[in-house]
Amino acid sequence: MRKTWLIFSQAVTVAVAVLFVVSTLKPEWLQRGGYARPSLSISQVPAGTLAGAGAPGSYAAAAKRAAPAVVSISASKASARNPHSEDPWFRFFYGDQLPQQPQLGLGSGVIASPEGYLLTNNHVIEGADAIEVTLTDGRKVRARVVGADPDTDLAVLKVDLDKLPAITFGDSDALQVGDIVLAIGNPFGVGQTVTSGIVSALGRNQLGINTFENFIQTDAAINPGNSGGALVDASGNLLGINTAIYSRSGGSMGIGFAIPVSTARQVLEGLVQEGQVRRGWIGVEPRELTPEMVETFNLPVQEGVLITGVLQDGPAQQAGMRPGDVVTQVDDSRVGNVAQLLNAVAGLKPGTVARIAVQRGKEKAELQVEVAQRPKDLRRRPNGGR
Repeated sequence: MRKTWLIFSQAVTVAVAVLFVVSTLKPEWLQRGGYARPSLSISQVPAGTLAGAGAPGSYAAAAKRAAPAVVSISASKASARNPHSEDPWFRFFYGDQLPQQPQLGLGSGVIASPEGYLLTNNHVIEGADAIEVTLTDGRKVRARVVGADPDTDLAVLKVDLDKLPAITFGDSDALQVGDIVLAIGNPFGVGQTVTSGIVSALGRNQLGINTFENFIQTDAAINPGNSGGALVDASGNLLGINTAIYSRSGGSMGIGFAIPVSTARQVLEGLVQEGQVRRGWIGVEPRELTPEMVETFNLPVQEGVLITGVLQDGPAQQAGMRPGDVVTQVDDSRVGNVAQLLNAVAGLKPGTVARIAVQRGKEKAELQVEVAQRPKDLRRRPNGGR
């Protein structure tokens, strides 16, 4: 028995040694005879392959789905004519003045509905005398402005064409830092271009770009001409409208900003259905709450917005709000700075009653404020009003 076990052990040792030598020197021998690598499970398949994009890691399916809904916009503005050009004496001294070429601006837009409504940035079409839209299938058409909302730098255009490829709206509220995104637009007028990146940050505000700021920050390359284009997810759903970049050179430096689709949808519906965007307003003058203020007034809260002024007979005063109150919450939204207060109040529906939590010295209070409609002229005031 001991001899048999010794022979078996030696045979196994020789077999393992032969297998090691063959796998090291001639691995292809082991792949003959129908050897196949094990397939990946669904959870192991690289991003993009499940969408039928072909190559692992490809987002071709997302780009193919979203790109037809992204258009190029050419906005032209006639140059101002010299008011003295018809004066004989002016012509005697300065001669006939040649007409100046119209000023052209390039940007992008997104087809938001099959009925022909387009979303773009207000700064793309602001002051334009003529707007031309070019689709990816080569069709060109004049567009008219339905309305604009300078407070968010959004505008809605209308074109009259059949069989328009409208984009699918995604859920920007579900975005997380690190999610894959694609930016689609017409940078520098070279033609439609798709760039990829991730969500770098959420809720960016206090940038001094718009009155209402809640930007998605991304490192997907956004350049001049991308304004008004689409920021989409890995499935091709619209997440935001590309708006601005941080740059020292004029080109992309990996810091781009897009307006969330939740804001864009609100503006689209307001301008199409009512011709305006209705926002809430309570009539207060706010100020950032600093650590020095917290210490000076011996406040039990570290975050909030200090109210320095309350409009006489305004909604806030009628609800009992006073200068010196610190707003900490609006309905279910926590308030940590002035931008958050502005966005929270603006999101309230005029005519409704909002619960606003305030810290008044050592005491807490909850006020029931009947929300009014935000006046149109507030954007021209130094602090914007709230």
